[in-house]
Amino acid sequence: MNNFLRNLTATQQVGALFLVMFGILSVVTIWAFVRNLREHASDDPESEARILEAKRFWGLLKTSWMMASVFWIGWVLGDTVATVLFAIVGFFALREFITLSPTRRGDHRSLVLAFFVVLPLQFWIVGSKHFDLFTVFIPVYVFLALPVVSALANDPQRFLERNAKLQWGIMVCVYGMSHVPALLLLDFPGYRDKGAFLVFFLVFVVQTCMLVQHLLGRRFPHKPVAPQVSQSFQWTSWLAGVAAGGLAGGLLTFITPFKPGQALGMALLACVAGSLGHLVMKALKRDRGITSWGMQGMSVTGAGGLLDRVDALCFAAPVFFHSVRWYFGL
Repeated sequence: MNNFLRNLTATQQVGALFLVMFGILSVVTIWAFVRNLREHASDDPESEARILEAKRFWGLLKTSWMMASVFWIGWVLGDTVATVLFAIVGFFALREFITLSPTRRGDHRSLVLAFFVVLPLQFWIVGSKHFDLFTVFIPVYVFLALPVVSALANDPQRFLERNAKLQWGIMVCVYGMSHVPALLLLDFPGYRDKGAFLVFFLVFVVQTCMLVQHLLGRRFPHKPVAPQVSQSFQWTSWLAGVAAGGLAGGLLTFITPFKPGQALGMALLACVAGSLGHLVMKALKRDRGITSWGMQGMSVTGAGGLLDRVDALCFAAPVFFHSVRWYFGL
């Protein structure tokens, strides 16, 4: 199988991988749909718990479908379009975050700066491949500038809390998300114009980790590690999910510039960062008193927002990107 794929052109390899990914997603979706048909609604607590778990699983499936579709569209239309697509995803993710984080009139200038200056500039820097500037633009320059703008608005009430919320939202939704298109633009010796493989690798291993963690946590429940934050986060299922994601990364080494051991290590790093980042975002949701990001998250439907779909990726992408750059000296 590996030799067969190596003999294909880069375009054929990417097409084959996306075909396999969409095929797997289709099979899992059909299986989940059939399983839901067998579930009978009732008023007992066990039935309600099963329904809630089914909704969470559907949320993971929707995440997988959305990210696969975005990557496929971006790959077909080119790096520039892919960067714009991820900028749009970052914009709406930040909008969800800010919508559920109380702001005051004194924050309006900072919000305008975040949405219409910082976000476009960050993705423009990515598209222009100024990776050194891209790495420090938000953590250094933006994080120093935003509090100044807020202070000039002459509103000191809960100043630290308000600025921390905005900076955290920018860090996750803009800085984290911008590392995904940055992977598309990385150039390796002998591995040029194949950034789509790295993005595929990252998304596949992280989603594998999250799906396995969810399924095993549901099938073999254990005592949750942090029950006030997440009833589903358990060490056993988490370790199994990380191991499954690492194994998937090791098996996908042929589409990356890594050797098998390197691919395994990079996959494990991405899975640990993504899954623990997902837990952190759950803690933020509990702090806000909601179950899902997006205004619809306030309703009883439990429908998730865009940020629910990409939160793990926002944490995994920076760790993966900078680990790759450091290891290869890029």
